Amino acid sequence: MSGRFGARLAEQVAAHGPLCAGIDPHAPLLAAWGLADDAAGVERFGRTVVEALAGHVACVKPQAAFFERHGSRGVAALERVIADARDAGLLTIVDAKRGDIGSTMAGYADAFVGDSPLAGDAVTVSPYLGFGSLRPLLDLAAERGRGVFVLALTSNPEGASVQHAVGADGRPVARAVAEAAAAENAGAAPFGDVGLVVGATVGPAVAGLGIDLDAVNGPLLAPGVGAQGATAADLQQVFGDARRLVLASSSREVLAAGPDPAGLRDAARRSADAVRAALAV
Repeated sequence: MSGRFGARLAEQVAAHGPLCAGIDPHAPLLAAWGLADDAAGVERFGRTVVEALAGHVACVKPQAAFFERHGSRGVAALERVIADARDAGLLTIVDAKRGDIGSTMAGYADAFVGDSPLAGDAVTVSPYLGFGSLRPLLDLAAERGRGVFVLALTSNPEGASVQHAVGADGRPVARAVAEAAAAENAGAAPFGDVGLVVGATVGPAVAGLGIDLDAVNGPLLAPGVGAQGATAADLQQVFGDARRLVLASSSREVLAAGPDPAGLRDAARRSADAVRAALAV
């Protein structure tokens, strides 16, 4: 790793736009691409996306579950996709959403931000065993120059029962998570390495919970753009003055244009242009 994740990401966003292309080889997409729903199919899918989009998007986000469902061979396929991206200079956020305590969290840290072949440039994690439970991973990520995206406000209806709940200190849980991330990023420029996952379709929840996303000073990974329907008005309502920090995630809208590499690149370019215009940054 050369330099901090936040600085590397800022460079890629400036060059290619605020779009992170998902790599989600689920069964219907594999079938649409003419690929088998097995480890070889998901590997071909992921490596095709990397080859097509390297140098054309800020980063890619392989969803670990779609590889892991094929067992050890699927995990090996994910490792090769990550290695291809690294060799191509393409930033990778491994969407693993890990979260645990103590030595188990330290094991996840070794796997996803240490020297393991599963380690990309960043990883998604869940803080719902307490933000402090992430400390082993946060510390190792900082040591290795990798990034961490912490789930904060997700768009699924079930998430609100936890994320909107008020803790003993009077703060909503999602706000406490955002403020903890801000503390990790204090003083970093152009922004820090600890980002949040905030759904682009959460509507007025950010303001309603009193969350200052601009103060997070870290990248805001925003699922919900593209096929999930977030509009320019949605992005402006959710992120407000923090729009400069947004990294929009789009999967189906880009991946549906494959397996033709030119089609993937064209779709990614259209999505990046639309996101840039929607964010007005």
